[in-house]
Amino acid sequence: MSEARAASRITDIPGIRVGHAQDLRAASGVTAVIFDRPCTAAVDVRGGGPGTRETDLLDPERTVEGIDALVLSGGSVFGLDAAAGVVAWLAESGRGFPVGGMRVPIVPGAVLFDLLNGGDKAWGRFPPYRELGYAAARAAARDFALGSVGAGTGARTGNLKGGIGSASAAVPGTGLRVGALAAVNAFGRATMGDGPHFWAAPFERDGEFGGLGWPERPPAEALAFPARTLPGAATTLAVVATDAALTKAQARRLAVTAQDGLARAIQPVHTPLDGDVVFAAATGAVPLADPVADLARLGDMAAQVLARAVAVGVHAAASLPGLAPAAAGALHGLPPAWRERFGGG
Repeated sequence: MSEARAASRITDIPGIRVGHAQDLRAASGVTAVIFDRPCTAAVDVRGGGPGTRETDLLDPERTVEGIDALVLSGGSVFGLDAAAGVVAWLAESGRGFPVGGMRVPIVPGAVLFDLLNGGDKAWGRFPPYRELGYAAARAAARDFALGSVGAGTGARTGNLKGGIGSASAAVPGTGLRVGALAAVNAFGRATMGDGPHFWAAPFERDGEFGGLGWPERPPAEALAFPARTLPGAATTLAVVATDAALTKAQARRLAVTAQDGLARAIQPVHTPLDGDVVFAAATGAVPLADPVADLARLGDMAAQVLARAVAVGVHAAASLPGLAPAAAGALHGLPPAWRERFGGG
């Protein structure tokens, strides 16, 4: 169902841990990104149908400067409950913004739409996401799985199973590092047409998503608009994180630039049918030597790393037990996984 840790992850940035929790019966789950100390963060929302929580706090003019965690969840609007579970875990740990002797954990989050994937969503009055959020926070570690886990459990793309992907890289000439985490649930495709080649192939490192490169001649249907059209039934969620010391305004610029990684990895993207959201987080360990040039280099590498993370998420995904793959172009159910169609890569 998932792929174990390899060499390149968002948790290569010191002070960051990631945890997953999932409900296979519901075919959905939650991913929590926990910061060891409050860090600067921002967000950029490009999709036409987003579902978010506490993102207003990330505006540079808002009072709170640091956040304690970020949450990516399945479940559409029901998944917004997941952040409450992460808040509960952080509160038990004594984390949060100090207010009159109290600690208030700051946990922005976003959700993706996986309600029509074939899982059992008849959960009654209380959806499972609050408890899944708590479990994901409690499980957070430097080592974490990829593929059909956490928020990527019931994810899909236009033609293949989606999932959780991650990657990281050093930023040449700066002493900085940047990593990305993506829950890939896109309306578009991460591969060219109906073949195995990933749009993100120029950025691949060490064969992390099959090492196929680009085809000699892209298939004719590579740029065709998908036949599957269901408003709101998609969304790719992502976090880019760096060890740089950034202001909230600089973190916002990092999130904006990193969105280019989605455009390099998914075709089409940022449609009215997607709720695409990219968070940026900065732990503050390494100052920028040149605030303009270093931020530009950091953003460029963040886009490359995010493109890799998207392809890794689709490459690592697997079908869910008990759910038969949906027919091509079907609005309900989950399409086959890349590995099942094309082998191990």
